[in-house]
Amino acid sequence: QVQLVESGGGLVQAGGSLRLSCAASGIIFSAAIMGWYRQAPGKQRELVASITTGGSTNYADSLKGRFTISRDNAKNTVYLQMNSLKFEDTAVYYCKSNGLGRIYWGQGTQVTVSS
Repeated sequence: QVQLVESGGGLVQAGGSLRLSCAASGIIFSAAIMGWYRQAPGKQRELVASITTGGSTNYADSLKGRFTISRDNAKNTVYLQMNSLKFEDTAVYYCKSNGLGRIYWGQGTQVTVSS
């Protein structure tokens, strides 16, 4: 059974930081491209960042310099470090795996930034 379990979301003041984690099970983690997406109320889900099996990263242009994605293959976990958070970063953040022809999503974790 595949599970992607996000954690680390919560309420933070503008300018603060959060670190999201996504623990994966039931997949060959080292063979999967991992990504973080977010969906704000009334908006479409959008890519935040992704990381390949080799560690190459890709970010939404608007988030470069504030967010950092990383992965620990030994722990089957992908992280998203979010700094200098803004009110507009408020959203549900989702973890996604893409590997060996299969795509899976986590349930999401809420991030709320107070202005």
